[in-house]
Amino acid sequence: MMARRVWQKFAGASFRRRLSPTHACASRAPAILPAMEVYEEKCRPFLPFCSQPRFHGTASASFRISGYCSEPRISHFVKRCCYSSHAVADLPEGGGVVDVPLAQTGEGIAECELLKWFVQEGENVDEFQPLCEVQSDKATIEITSRYKGKVARIFYVPGDIVKVGETLLKMAVEEFQVQTHSGKDFESIEATDTDKKEHNADGVLSTPAVRGLAKQYGVNINDVLGTGKGGRVLKDDLLKYAVEKGILEDSSSSSCADCEHVLGGHESYVHASAGVGQNYEDQTVSLRGFQRKMVQSMSLAAKVPHFHYVEDINCDALVELKGAFQHNNSDPNVKHTFLPVLIKSLSVALSSHNIGVAMATPYGLVVPNIKNVQSLSIMEITKELSRLQKLASDNKLSRVDICGGTITLSNIGAIGGKFGSPLLNLPEVSIIALGRIQKVPHFADDGNVYPASIMTVNIGADHRVLDGATVARFCCEWKKLIEKPELLMLHLR
Repeated sequence: MMARRVWQKFAGASFRRRLSPTHACASRAPAILPAMEVYEEKCRPFLPFCSQPRFHGTASASFRISGYCSEPRISHFVKRCCYSSHAVADLPEGGGVVDVPLAQTGEGIAECELLKWFVQEGENVDEFQPLCEVQSDKATIEITSRYKGKVARIFYVPGDIVKVGETLLKMAVEEFQVQTHSGKDFESIEATDTDKKEHNADGVLSTPAVRGLAKQYGVNINDVLGTGKGGRVLKDDLLKYAVEKGILEDSSSSSCADCEHVLGGHESYVHASAGVGQNYEDQTVSLRGFQRKMVQSMSLAAKVPHFHYVEDINCDALVELKGAFQHNNSDPNVKHTFLPVLIKSLSVALSSHNIGVAMATPYGLVVPNIKNVQSLSIMEITKELSRLQKLASDNKLSRVDICGGTITLSNIGAIGGKFGSPLLNLPEVSIIALGRIQKVPHFADDGNVYPASIMTVNIGADHRVLDGATVARFCCEWKKLIEKPELLMLHLR
C-alpha cells in the first residue's frame, strides 16, 4: 500500500510537469488551467492503472484515460472522433490564430477525403464541437475542435483529398475577435494563407477545386491563361480553355453541371433509366473512400492463389424456418431474412470468429463484420446486421466495424445470379458467395421428383493456407446445419 501511494504521487507529479507552464512557457499558464482541471477531475483516479496517461476523444465521452498506445482504442463506439494534434500549451498568449490540422486517423492512413463541413467561416465554435467529417479508406470520422473560438479560414471544400498534418482551417481562439474582410491581422493571415493554398508545384495561382477540375478534364493548368488577380486561373478561364480545345461542348448548361459535380462535393449516381431519350458523354469519376480501398484490396487478392469449392444446398427447411419467423414476428422493426440463419449456422461450423458481410453501397463495396457471432442469437444477429446495413448506406461505418473479420459472406443472390467466383478480402483466408435460392426439379430418396429450393454456394479459399479437403469437410458440416436447422439447437448454451 505504501509503495502504491509513493508511485501514485510520483506519477501525478510527473504528469503535472508535462502540463505545467515550466514545461513549455511560463507566460502560457492561463491556457493550461483547463487541462489541469481535467487532470484533477478525470485522470488522477486512474493513474495507478496507467503507464503514460494520455487523452483520447470518443463520440460518447469527453475524455478517456488509457495506457500509452500508438492508436486510440475504439471498441464499442459506433463512430470515431479525432482532435487536432496541437497541445493545450500551444494556445497563444492573450488569444490568437491557431492551425487545426487533419490528425492521424489510424495506422497507415496518409490522407482522407473531406466529406462535409459542420461549420463555416466566422462561426463561433465550442470545445469538442464537430468541425468536419472525413473519410479514409477504412472509416468515416468526425474531426472535433480542441479549442473554443471562431473559424477564421477554411482551406478545403467537400470532395478534396487532405493529407494528414495539413491545415484544415484556422481558428481565432481565446478573446481574439475575427473581423471578416477587415482588421489588419486577419487580412495578413488571409493573404498569406490564400497564397499558400493557391500555389501549386509549378507556381500557378489557382484554388484546389479549379486544379481538381483541370485534372478531371485532362487539362494542364500551366497552359491556361489566368484572368484573376495576379494571374490566378479562375474556373471560367479553365472552362473557356476546355471549350477552345474541344474538350467541352460550348454549352453553359453542360459546363455548369460538370462544375457543380466537382465543386459541390457530392457524388452523383446516374441510373440507366434516367438516360432514356437523352445524350450523355463519357465522364471520368475519381475513386474515393471505400472505392479506392477496394482497388487496393482486389489488387492484393489477385496475387493470392485461390481455390474454389462449389456446392448445392437444399434450403427447403430454411424457407420453412424463415416463414415461421415471419409468422411469429412480434417486432415490426425486425425483418427476417435467410442471411442471419446462414450466418449463425456458419458460426457453429467455424466455432469462434467474426463474420464479415459484403455490402454494396452508393460509396462502393464495403465488408463490415459481426463480432463474436458464436455468442449471439439469430435475433441478435438480425438486429446487428440491420445496424451495419444502415451505417453502410449512410457512409457512417467506423474502422472497428470493418476490421477484424475472419470470413466473409457475399450474398450476390439477393441481387441475382446462380453463383459467383469471389476474391478474398485479405487478410482473411476464406470467402463465400451465396447464389439465389431457386426452385429446381430434385430427386427424393424414393426416386420421385419434386420442386426443391436449391442454393449454390462458392467457397473461395487461400490455397497457401487451406487445402481442398479442409474446405470440403467444412462445407459438408455447414450444409448439414442449413438443411437441418434443428441441429442448431444442439449447440445452444
